Amino acid sequence: MQKRKLGKTGFEVAPLALGGNVFGWTADEPTSFKLLDAFVDKGFSLIDTADVYSYWVPGHKGGESETIIGNWLKKSGKRSEAIIATKVGMEMPGVGKGLSAAYIKSAVEASLRRLQTDYIDLYQAHKDDPDTPLEETLQAFTDLLRQGKVRAIGASNYSGKRLAEALEVSQKHGLASYQTMQPEYNLYDRFGYESDLEPICQQQQLGVICYFALASGFLSGKYRSEADLSKSQRGQMVKKYLNPRGLRILDALDQVAKHHNATPTQVALAWLIARPSIAAPIASATNLQQLDDLARAASLELDASSIALLDKASAPDSQSESRPSAAAD
Repeated sequence: MQKRKLGKTGFEVAPLALGGNVFGWTADEPTSFKLLDAFVDKGFSLIDTADVYSYWVPGHKGGESETIIGNWLKKSGKRSEAIIATKVGMEMPGVGKGLSAAYIKSAVEASLRRLQTDYIDLYQAHKDDPDTPLEETLQAFTDLLRQGKVRAIGASNYSGKRLAEALEVSQKHGLASYQTMQPEYNLYDRFGYESDLEPICQQQQLGVICYFALASGFLSGKYRSEADLSKSQRGQMVKKYLNPRGLRILDALDQVAKHHNATPTQVALAWLIARPSIAAPIASATNLQQLDDLARAASLELDASSIALLDKASAPDSQSESRPSAAAD
């Protein structure tokens, strides 16, 4: 499996990241361990999580995903085989939020404890904090890099304007700069990233790891009608995709999947992997069969006609659909 550079971080990764949002939520600890073992054993390495995962589950407070990953790292002894990416900034109920220097300093220690590791490979600002000066945030990240607690930094859910400002602040003040970007991006949700962020990411050589790569599971093809929404806990999240454009995309995925003897999931991920600006899409699995499906996407090469068909099917129905949408992973 051919690896690719993750921006200018110095990391080389296979073109798929495993989403840790399900660990402790729809995948219990034993299942999560099996998924993590299988993912690494297949030659993959990039595991994405966040301190807030999975606070939204009743009885949870955040930190559950990091804790499971930390327990796995300790039990498996595979720390050197994994590239751990986590995030800071979203509200941890009863703890705090934002990107102030003080909060980052305390949050990183909590993440390191939960992950049971001395360093985080990629530490990401989970979302922009307009109440904290960019220089303060970037100085805090710079300090963590110098201390060896973090090996690279990235951003998620920034607008193109704010990302450009952050990169300018880093250059002006001699501070560490974001080397990766994590936006919402998939065959359906294309235009916010492509119009606002992609030009900057390419110009600045940022490694892009996109979330909701399968549009909350919609692009797997298992949701084709209102009746299908009860198939999983994430069903209601895909209701917005059940429209003529969404169904047109599914039809194109079916055609390309048949042509390549693949699945819609594999094709949707392969379309992202083929995009020059994308280093690795993030996708989650709750069982080994799903993980096998995801993994095969990394070696699926779509021909030009297949990519053109998918591009055409996912083109906007109206000008309103081409505007950037707010993302909140």
